[in-house]
Amino acid sequence: MDSIESFINSWPAKHTMVPISHQDISELENKLTIALPSAYKYLLTNYGLVHTPNVLTQTCDLTVNINNVHDFLSLDDIYELSKLYEMSGMPTWYILFSSDSQGNMFCFKLTDCMQPASDIPVWFYDRCLGTLSQVSQTFTAWLNEFLG
Repeated sequence: MDSIESFINSWPAKHTMVPISHQDISELENKLTIALPSAYKYLLTNYGLVHTPNVLTQTCDLTVNINNVHDFLSLDDIYELSKLYEMSGMPTWYILFSSDSQGNMFCFKLTDCMQPASDIPVWFYDRCLGTLSQVSQTFTAWLNEFLG
Protein backbone atom coordinates (compact mmCIF):
# COMPACT_ATOMS: atom_id res chain seq x y z
CA MET A 1 0.00 0.00 0.00
CA ASP A 2 2.97 2.30 -0.59
CA SER A 3 1.06 4.34 -3.18
CA ILE A 4 -1.66 5.08 -0.63
CA GLU A 5 0.93 6.15 1.93
CA SER A 6 2.61 8.40 -0.66
CA PHE A 7 -0.73 9.95 -1.63
CA ILE A 8 -1.64 10.66 1.99
CA ASN A 9 1.76 12.21 2.68
CA SER A 10 1.56 14.40 -0.43
CA TRP A 11 -1.91 15.90 -0.45
CA PRO A 12 -4.55 16.01 2.24
CA ALA A 13 -4.91 18.00 5.38
CA LYS A 14 -4.18 15.16 7.81
CA HIS A 15 -5.75 16.89 10.80
CA THR A 16 -9.25 16.47 9.33
CA MET A 17 -9.07 12.74 8.58
CA VAL A 18 -10.73 10.24 10.88
CA PRO A 19 -10.44 6.49 10.14
CA ILE A 20 -13.68 4.65 9.36
CA SER A 21 -14.44 1.37 11.11
CA HIS A 22 -14.45 -1.98 9.33
CA GLN A 23 -17.97 -2.48 10.67
CA ASP A 24 -19.27 0.71 9.00
CA ILE A 25 -17.68 -0.30 5.70
CA SER A 26 -19.17 -3.80 5.98
CA GLU A 27 -22.61 -2.27 6.56
CA LEU A 28 -22.30 -0.26 3.34
CA GLU A 29 -21.10 -3.32 1.42
CA ASN A 30 -24.09 -5.30 2.72
CA LYS A 31 -26.48 -2.49 1.84
CA LEU A 32 -25.14 -2.36 -1.72
CA THR A 33 -24.47 -6.13 -1.92
CA ILE A 34 -20.92 -5.50 -3.10
CA ALA A 35 -17.32 -5.96 -1.99
CA LEU A 36 -15.31 -2.74 -2.13
CA PRO A 37 -11.67 -3.20 -3.18
CA SER A 38 -9.32 -3.78 -0.28
CA ALA A 39 -7.00 -0.94 -1.38
CA TYR A 40 -9.87 1.53 -1.00
CA LYS A 41 -10.92 0.00 2.32
CA TYR A 42 -7.30 0.29 3.52
CA LEU A 43 -7.41 4.02 2.81
CA LEU A 44 -10.69 4.43 4.69
CA THR A 45 -9.81 2.30 7.72
CA ASN A 46 -6.33 3.77 8.14
CA TYR A 47 -6.93 7.39 7.20
CA GLY A 48 -10.62 8.09 6.62
CA LEU A 49 -12.19 10.54 4.20
CA VAL A 50 -9.59 12.40 2.19
CA HIS A 51 -10.00 16.07 1.29
CA THR A 52 -7.52 17.30 -1.33
CA PRO A 53 -8.21 20.95 -2.17
CA ASN A 54 -4.67 21.56 -3.42
CA VAL A 55 -4.51 18.72 -5.95
CA LEU A 56 -5.88 20.97 -8.71
CA THR A 57 -2.98 23.37 -8.27
CA GLN A 58 -0.49 20.53 -8.59
CA THR A 59 -2.16 19.00 -11.66
CA CYS A 60 -2.15 22.43 -13.34
CA ASP A 61 1.51 22.94 -12.46
CA LEU A 62 2.40 19.55 -13.86
CA THR A 63 0.37 20.18 -17.04
CA VAL A 64 -0.88 16.61 -16.98
CA ASN A 65 -4.25 15.63 -18.33
CA ILE A 66 -5.99 14.14 -15.30
CA ASN A 67 -9.22 15.06 -13.59
CA ASN A 68 -8.80 16.54 -10.13
CA VAL A 69 -10.08 14.77 -7.06
CA HIS A 70 -11.46 17.00 -4.36
CA ASP A 71 -13.30 14.93 -1.74
CA PHE A 72 -13.80 11.29 -0.93
CA LEU A 73 -17.47 10.68 -0.16
CA SER A 74 -18.78 9.65 3.23
CA LEU A 75 -20.25 6.16 3.42
CA ASP A 76 -23.76 7.61 3.57
CA ASP A 77 -23.05 9.79 0.53
CA ILE A 78 -21.69 6.82 -1.40
CA TYR A 79 -25.04 5.11 -1.13
CA GLU A 80 -27.28 8.17 -1.49
CA LEU A 81 -25.38 9.94 -4.27
CA SER A 82 -24.94 6.74 -6.29
CA LYS A 83 -28.74 6.38 -6.32
CA LEU A 84 -29.32 10.11 -6.94
CA TYR A 85 -26.88 10.26 -9.87
CA GLU A 86 -28.55 7.20 -11.41
CA MET A 87 -31.93 8.93 -11.12
CA SER A 88 -30.49 12.01 -12.83
CA GLY A 89 -29.16 10.06 -15.82
CA MET A 90 -25.89 8.38 -14.86
CA PRO A 91 -25.77 4.84 -16.24
CA THR A 92 -26.59 2.26 -13.58
CA TRP A 93 -24.09 -0.18 -12.10
CA TYR A 94 -21.53 2.28 -10.78
CA ILE A 95 -20.62 3.05 -7.17
CA LEU A 96 -19.45 6.63 -6.58
CA PHE A 97 -16.61 7.16 -4.11
CA SER A 98 -15.12 10.59 -4.80
CA SER A 99 -15.93 13.92 -6.42
CA ASP A 100 -14.03 16.57 -8.25
CA SER A 101 -14.64 20.27 -7.68
CA GLN A 102 -17.33 20.46 -10.41
CA GLY A 103 -19.79 17.74 -9.42
CA ASN A 104 -18.25 15.02 -11.56
CA MET A 105 -17.63 11.70 -9.86
CA PHE A 106 -15.04 8.96 -9.64
CA CYS A 107 -16.54 5.52 -9.24
CA PHE A 108 -16.10 1.78 -9.27
CA LYS A 109 -18.02 -0.41 -11.69
CA LEU A 110 -20.51 -2.58 -9.82
CA THR A 111 -19.53 -5.74 -11.72
CA ASP A 112 -15.93 -5.24 -10.52
CA CYS A 113 -17.26 -5.18 -6.95
CA MET A 114 -19.15 -8.47 -7.13
CA GLN A 115 -16.18 -10.49 -5.85
CA PRO A 116 -13.59 -9.45 -3.25
CA ALA A 117 -10.57 -7.91 -4.98
CA SER A 118 -7.49 -6.08 -3.81
CA ASP A 119 -7.73 -3.37 -6.46
CA ILE A 120 -10.04 -2.53 -9.37
CA PRO A 121 -10.35 0.09 -12.15
CA VAL A 122 -11.52 3.65 -11.51
CA TRP A 123 -14.13 5.28 -13.73
CA PHE A 124 -14.96 8.97 -14.22
CA TYR A 125 -18.53 10.23 -14.65
CA ASP A 126 -18.74 13.57 -16.44
CA ARG A 127 -22.13 14.87 -15.33
CA CYS A 128 -22.33 17.57 -18.05
CA LEU A 129 -21.64 15.13 -20.88
CA GLY A 130 -23.37 12.21 -19.16
CA THR A 131 -20.46 9.93 -20.01
CA LEU A 132 -18.43 7.36 -18.11
CA SER A 133 -14.85 6.53 -18.98
CA GLN A 134 -12.23 4.36 -17.34
CA VAL A 135 -9.44 6.61 -16.06
CA SER A 136 -7.18 4.06 -14.41
CA GLN A 137 -6.55 0.31 -14.31
CA THR A 138 -6.55 0.31 -10.50
CA PHE A 139 -7.42 2.51 -7.55
CA THR A 140 -3.79 2.66 -6.40
CA ALA A 141 -2.58 3.52 -9.92
CA TRP A 142 -5.19 6.29 -9.97
CA LEU A 143 -3.81 7.71 -6.70
CA ASN A 144 -0.29 7.53 -8.15
CA GLU A 145 -1.35 9.80 -11.03
CA PHE A 146 -1.70 12.66 -8.54
CA LEU A 147 1.87 12.28 -7.32
CA GLY A 148 3.43 13.56 -10.52
